[in-house]
Amino acid sequence: MQDQMINRYWKEIINTMNDGLMVVSPDGTILMVNQAFEKITGYRREELIGRSCALMNCDTCATARSGSKNQWCELFEQGAATRKPCLLMRKDGSYAHTLKNAAILRDEAGQVLGAVETLTDISELDKRDEKIQHLSKLMDTTGDFHGLVGKSARMQQVFELTQKAAQSEAPVIIYGESGTGKELVAHAIHALGRRSEGPFIPCNCAALNESLLESELFGHVKGAFTGAYTHRQGRFEVAHRGDIFLDEIGDIPPPIQIKLLRVLETKQFERVGDHRPIAADVRIITATHRDLQSLVSEGRFREDLFFRINVIPIHLPPLRERLEDLPLLVDHFLTRLRRRSRKAISGMTRAAMKIFLDHPWPGNVRELIGALEYAFVVAEAGLIAPSHLPPKLSSQERAPGTPPEDEAVPDSDEKAQLINALRQAGGNQSQAAALLGVSRVTVWHRMKKYGIDVHRLITA
Repeated sequence: MQDQMINRYWKEIINTMNDGLMVVSPDGTILMVNQAFEKITGYRREELIGRSCALMNCDTCATARSGSKNQWCELFEQGAATRKPCLLMRKDGSYAHTLKNAAILRDEAGQVLGAVETLTDISELDKRDEKIQHLSKLMDTTGDFHGLVGKSARMQQVFELTQKAAQSEAPVIIYGESGTGKELVAHAIHALGRRSEGPFIPCNCAALNESLLESELFGHVKGAFTGAYTHRQGRFEVAHRGDIFLDEIGDIPPPIQIKLLRVLETKQFERVGDHRPIAADVRIITATHRDLQSLVSEGRFREDLFFRINVIPIHLPPLRERLEDLPLLVDHFLTRLRRRSRKAISGMTRAAMKIFLDHPWPGNVRELIGALEYAFVVAEAGLIAPSHLPPKLSSQERAPGTPPEDEAVPDSDEKAQLINALRQAGGNQSQAAALLGVSRVTVWHRMKKYGIDVHRLITA
């Protein structure tokens, strides 16, 4: 009775499965599929029955077929396959990441009747893992504005423009020297934008040669070139319905510039070795440390591509042009390093901070982080002194009047002198700095340190 019920309702049973199911004959002809298989592949049942299972162009299956000695496929020699990753091609040309299980079907006499395969679609899990990785990266650099730290007028302008750019679908280009935080701005645009639920996919265009960059951006099919043993999804395909961040856009070679221009104009691209157009529902964010207009004048960057990507330009200032943010940045990264190392390092001596303020910071915030990380390794506890700084910094000549390196700022005297100077200057920080013989940045830092409100101080 139970066998009769199973035989009667077996179609309904297999169609309740979340995994795709396919039965093939010994020569690979598709005999049966369930509804989940149709959903994963994008093919209707009528388009699959009677056709070869090679139709899905699975890279793992292609390898198994080529490696078989006596049978059409290695599966019929090995008898089973368990959780084999398979990148198969859907009807629309897109890829599905799946895990495959397979087993041989035999009759009572042991004769091979065919094979049954199940496919678990893990595409969404891959996207989730990508998202988690990027969120984890951001969590380690959280600051005032999506990882960006600064209260200077220049940085406030950057924050404001970043928020406005995020609400647009237009291409954004971020200009700035190395180490200024261009990728953090791109992350912020993504997090604040309409595509925040989609992927954020970065690619450093300067890190790869032309052929590798083309494959990295647009993907390739198996056999497209020597060494292309499997299918590969490109960054544009992975970034579907999200944002793609192309760092160092000024370094891409001319042939890739042409392909990128086509993506911007047609919203489509082709994989290397394939001629089927793939839709690119992607917002493009680019960045560079180069002067693109100069590259255009020199004939090294396409003018039409420049106009396409230069729709919303955001200029990040170098650290040397926003030194008033330096104490805030130091506080931010010291807090982060304390949390990581659990060392009882409370701050910096006046001498060490003076060295920081005098340094030109060619490596910008990235160099600052490196200097503080070095100091945390060398120092044991207390205040970071010049002797704890990297040799390049600690060897700088001490300016006249700089206190000894182990001398911390005397809080009570310093606060009283600051309040007196601000009152004499009527709240003008530049004049107060002149009275104290320090920089305006130092005045601003001390006001923050002691929680001094100028308006309240002057009106009191």
